[in-house]
Amino acid sequence: MNATQPLARCLHGFFHEYLAAQRGLSLNTIFSYRDALKLLLRFGSDRMGKPVDKLALDDVDEKMVLAFLDDLETPCGNSTETRNNRLAALRTFMRYVAYRDPMRLPQCQQICALPTKRTQHKTVEYLEDHEIGALLKRVDLGSDHGSRDYALLLFLYNTGARVQEAVDLKMDDLRLASPFQVKLTGKGRKERVCPLWPETVAAIQDSELR
Repeated sequence: MNATQPLARCLHGFFHEYLAAQRGLSLNTIFSYRDALKLLLRFGSDRMGKPVDKLALDDVDEKMVLAFLDDLETPCGNSTETRNNRLAALRTFMRYVAYRDPMRLPQCQQICALPTKRTQHKTVEYLEDHEIGALLKRVDLGSDHGSRDYALLLFLYNTGARVQEAVDLKMDDLRLASPFQVKLTGKGRKERVCPLWPETVAAIQDSELR
């Protein structure tokens, strides 16, 4: 990597060689990095009066990144949490650049050293047992999709799975014979096994028969 190397070429290696091939991140995670760097490219292009494909590595310095983060919060009205997420993506990219070109380590260190802003911790909201019960009772089991909806809601309640984890689920991940369990794949493709209640298994099997 040299001073005049187009930024776009570095980004290609970052997404295709590093995030996808080496780290094996999910598409949703890669899309998050993509969105952050796409916004940075647009900002850098407007700020420096250059076409996006003419931006170089030297253009991405501490001053430019700070201006980008300030622009996210003030004119664009993004939350502090969003600002911190964008910064985290930029840090990952700059660590990749430093790995590929150690001569750029000081430049990358300056950006990686930029602090995140403090955010207020949100109180986690959840439903009580009786509220979950009331929700399940509202499902019309006589409708075309009632048994499916009931099985899905009970499965989410049983396992605490994220929506994406449920969407990615395959039949091979389910064990509907004793001991009942399911293999879930979470962020970073980390796997965990959760036990299933007999009621959940019965609901899943009933939905398959309809």
